[in-house]
Amino acid sequence: MAEQFLSREKVDELKKRLKELQTTKRFEIAERLKRAKEHGDLSENFEYAQAKEDQDKLEREIFDLEILLKNARIITKPKSKNVVNVGLAVTIKSKGKEEVTYTIVGSQDSDPAQNKISNLSPIGRALIGKKAGDVVRVKTPKGEEVEYEIINIE
Repeated sequence: MAEQFLSREKVDELKKRLKELQTTKRFEIAERLKRAKEHGDLSENFEYAQAKEDQDKLEREIFDLEILLKNARIITKPKSKNVVNVGLAVTIKSKGKEEVTYTIVGSQDSDPAQNKISNLSPIGRALIGKKAGDVVRVKTPKGEEVEYEIINIE
């Protein structure tokens, strides 16, 4: 898995979630499995089959979170604001539209409603490494190409 950019808050949130899954949720499923086994024949025991399926999902989520956290890179504000990078706010303008400011974040922290866009999104990828005054072209999901001028980097 590639390196993942995460905010400190997101790392803390994911660690809390992981701990809950590894303790509380695992215990709950173990108890469900124990109760289901008490009903006898496991081959026709729906409760047991459902608990096993839930256990598999839980273990997959735990594994995925462990890998994500292992590969996490905490976002810090870059010292240089000369080029667009993860952790910086970028003001852009397209022809005939108002200026908009986006903060470039990792994919886990992305929240378009709060103008936080992923470094892996089409706009994020186009902006990374560019300077104020540069013009970037971004292909939209509809297939059209939009030009954005970088007004400011903060």
